[in-house]
Amino acid sequence: MRVQYYHNPACSKSRQGLATLQARGIEVELVSYLQQPPSVEELDRLLQRLGMDDPRQLMRQQEAEFKELGLAEASLSRAHLLAAMVAHPRLIERPIVVCGEQALVARPSERLAPWLDALFGASAA
Repeated sequence: MRVQYYHNPACSKSRQGLATLQARGIEVELVSYLQQPPSVEELDRLLQRLGMDDPRQLMRQQEAEFKELGLAEASLSRAHLLAAMVAHPRLIERPIVVCGEQALVARPSERLAPWLDALFGASAA
């Protein structure tokens, strides 16, 4: 089993999720999205895998950048919102776990175990 994990090591929830994956013996490819932000295309694929239509669903709307950039404005295009996430990766909600075409924002961290059970079976515990 291998997953991609969009990780912020400074975030306690992100560290908790990583510990859960490691405890289950799941091979993890860490994605340091703050140092190397995903491209617009990668973000678009993530949104599709997450079943999210509006990029704001994947944004940390309490971040200062969200307010400063006026990203709540309804008239902003999808392209504008995705570009803002690339330019300001702190806006991207975390942690995100990707396995094949499935993805999950593992926040709160209690969402991760049932998702893993559904994907890999309870034997992955």
